[in-house]
This record gives sequence, structure tokens and C-alpha cells, in this order.
Amino acid sequence: MKYLAHLLLVPLLLWLAGCASVATEPTAASKEVNSAEPLAADGSRRMPQTPASGAKSEKATTQAPVYPTGSLSPITPGATEAAPSVAILNAPADLWERIRRGFAMPDLTSDLVTDREHWYASRPDYIARMTERSSKYLFHIVEELERRNMPSELALLPFIESAFNPQAMSHAKAAGMWQFIPSTGRQYDLKQNAFRDDRRDVLASTRAALDYLQKLHAMFNDWHLALAAYNWGEGSVGRAIAKNQKAGQPTGYIDLNMPMETRFYVPKLQAVKNIVARPSAFQINLPKIDNHPFFDTVTITRDIDVKLAAQLAEVPLQDFKELNPSLNRPVILAAGTPQILLPWDNAAIFQRNLDTYAGPQLSSWTVWVAPKTMKVAEAAKRFSMAESQLRQINSIPPSMLIRAGSALVVPRANHIETDVNEKLADNGQLSLAPENSLRRTVRKAGKKDTVESIAKRFAVSVESVAEWNKLSRTSAFKPGQQVVLYLPAPKTVAKSAKKTSVKSAKKGRSTKSKSKEQLAQR
Repeated sequence: MKYLAHLLLVPLLLWLAGCASVATEPTAASKEVNSAEPLAADGSRRMPQTPASGAKSEKATTQAPVYPTGSLSPITPGATEAAPSVAILNAPADLWERIRRGFAMPDLTSDLVTDREHWYASRPDYIARMTERSSKYLFHIVEELERRNMPSELALLPFIESAFNPQAMSHAKAAGMWQFIPSTGRQYDLKQNAFRDDRRDVLASTRAALDYLQKLHAMFNDWHLALAAYNWGEGSVGRAIAKNQKAGQPTGYIDLNMPMETRFYVPKLQAVKNIVARPSAFQINLPKIDNHPFFDTVTITRDIDVKLAAQLAEVPLQDFKELNPSLNRPVILAAGTPQILLPWDNAAIFQRNLDTYAGPQLSSWTVWVAPKTMKVAEAAKRFSMAESQLRQINSIPPSMLIRAGSALVVPRANHIETDVNEKLADNGQLSLAPENSLRRTVRKAGKKDTVESIAKRFAVSVESVAEWNKLSRTSAFKPGQQVVLYLPAPKTVAKSAKKTSVKSAKKGRSTKSKSKEQLAQR
């Protein structure tokens, strides 16, 4: 019996020894508790690299197991509130509540704030129009602000800038929801060409605006001063601060000497913030905006007509344009605009309809570069289209010439299968000149003069000089040969310069004739 017991005990001991050798590697639970591996971009923990086939890991055979040490202690309510990884259990009822929870700027209290509160509260129809427009874009802006850990009040800034109208244009040529002037737009990589204006683009302009606001906050370490700089310019705010410092005066927002528009700027935002925080106190009924994305991005790989894209998405053309307000022409160039925005539920519909589309080519338009300076009628004749149609499609006003090198949208022939290339889609420009400002001029060629040298001397295109003189681009002139040129008339140039000078002087003496609220109501 003892012998039998020994025989049964030996296999049991061997089995236990095997279990002990397996346990030398930490368990999955212990790895999760003790791992110091970094998190991936999506928040998941990176898995350790697996050794290559045939290689042996020394760690796997020699590393001792690691287990948590110390006694466990209960988590207090205060600890859960302080822990950034603990999510709030009750989700916001709507997007307005989400915005309220993210308020982080110090409140501004002044008579100007009260004045703007009364102004907005007395215009419920205006508030309704603004909030209706904002419902398409507000969720995306709030998401971007939270991702950057910025105050949610900034989501209300387009109410002040443009009343959330992406087509808004100020007298200073500031465009879009965030009102970028051309130079600042280019500084923040907002393309402005013949086919699109990214200052109006929902995604691009929001990215640029938040980049700019972050930069301004880093400069002044004060959100009110950052907002003043967004409106007035960082140089102007910096000089105002330096002036107060030199005089031994405070340098806060309310202490600086600034234009009336900038003086009202932050009070306007504070007034809108107060209305959003307590709409019932102002007898305002904010429309419900769901805490859910309004639009989705869809990738396009071929040039496509704007009308056809809206049809495939089963979206009214006006709604399509409101989500894609940067498009300047009736065609979307895939090389320059590889993504479009569509209402959330229509993105899948668009893709399905596009995959099964069996009609003619997706785009009935292409881009043509003018080889010389010419009249609009001449360009239209080349494509058998009415002059009025070419003007309308390319936004060419009357009495203007098309300069050489201009990129124009023209009908696309059925045999053309290639789309517009990236260089042209990203950089094509439309350059115009007054029709009556050019006059025929004849000059005599000197020794060694060529088409190219004459073009450079008179600041015109090589193509134009060649066309005017019925020569090729590489031709040379004989000494004394007559060279035909079309140059600006000196009197016209002087007159134009004088008008510009007078206009600039008047502009410098005047203030804005219309507020941005009036601009947005147009």
C-alpha cells in the first residue's frame, strides 16, 4: 500500500513542478498592473515586441515574476474626482451643456458686457439664425477645443466674428467663420486660389484659428489679451502693453488703450457666454443641438462636379455648399480638395451611390491655363461657350482682360480622362487686368533682344510678347525691329494710383461703418 502511495505521489510532484516553472513568467493581470510600456496613439497599451522566429528571449527564461506589494486602501470620493482617467458618468444633455462644463476663462464684468447682453437679448430672431447656422459646425469646434485643452468659450467666438456664416466677408477682406484676412490665412496654410478659399473651409479654418489663438495665449498668458490680439493684431496689443508698462500703469485687457471695436470684442463674447450659461435669465430659447457629430469626412479620388456630389449624397445643393463653403467653382478638384464634408448619415449613402454610378464622367469641367493675355470673349470662343457663362463660372467682372498664366474652369471634353494635377489644383490663380488700361505701344528692339528679354524688360509674359508679334517664345529680334506691346497707359496708372492713395487716406481716418452683427445679417 505504501509502495502504491509513493507511485501516485511521484507524478503529482512532477506535475506541480511543471506548474511552478510556467508561473515564472508574469501573468496577464500582473503585466497589466506593472507594465511601463507607453500608450499607443489610440490610448491602447502597446504590446511588447515578439522575438524574431528562431531567436530566444533571455528575459522570458530568467526574469522573476513581479507582483504588487503593499496593502490595499479604499478609494475616497475626492481621489476619484482628482483622477483624470475617471470619466464623468452623466453625459451632457446636449451640446450647450457640454460647452457650459468647459467654461474656463475668467468672467469679465463691465457696463459694456451689460450693454451687449441687452443688444443680443433684444434680438431673438438674430440669435435664432446664428444658432441654427452653428448647429452644423459647433460639435467639431468643441471637440477640437477639448482635444487641445482650451476653454470652451472659444467655441462661441464665431458668433462674434461672423454669426457662424462661413460666407461672411468683411470690408477688410476677412473671410469665413473665423474671419481670416488673406495674409494671416496664408501664414496659417489656408490655401486661397482660383478654385477654393480655405479661409471658409470648416476643418482648415478651425484648425488655423485654434493654432493662432494658442500662439496668442502663449505670447500674453491671458485669454482676454489673446482675444484682443486676435481682433487687433499681436503687434498692436504688444505696443499697448509696452506703453502702459512705461507709464507704470496696469496692463490688463480693460486697462489698455485700444480701438472701440476691440474694446467691445471681449464684452461681446462674455455676453454670449452669459446667455448660453443662463438663457432663461435673458428670455432666450436656445435650440437643442445634439451632442453628436453633424458631419463626416468623405475621401474623393477623382474630380467631380459639385452638383453631382450633392446628388450622389442625396443632399440638397445648398446644404452641401454650407458644409463645403470653400469651393469657388462648380467642380471639386480631388488633387486639391481630397475630402468633402457630408451630413453624418449621408456619408455612407454617397459612397454607395458613387460605387454604383454608371453615368457619364464624374466631372464635366477641367482647368485651362491662358497662354497669353486676352479678352474674355476670345477665351470663351476657344471652348464654344458663351462669354457670359465663362464670366459667371470664373467670377470675371465686366471690362476685364484675362492675364497670361491665369487658370480658368472650362468644359471638359469627353476624350479627356486625366484629372487636374496637384500643382495646378493647389496653386492655380486667376489674374485680371482692366480692359481699357492697356494700349498698343511700339518699341524698337536693341542688339541681342529676344522675346524673353523684351518680356522681362516690360514686365509682361513671354507668351504675350510672342503672341503680339506672331513669333515663337525662343525668337530673337533684329536690331531696330519694331516690337508690338500692350502696356498700361501712363495716365491710367497715375490716375489709379491717385485714387488708391485718396482711398487709403480716407480709410485711415474712418472707422468701420458696419459692425459684424450688421454684416452677418445681410
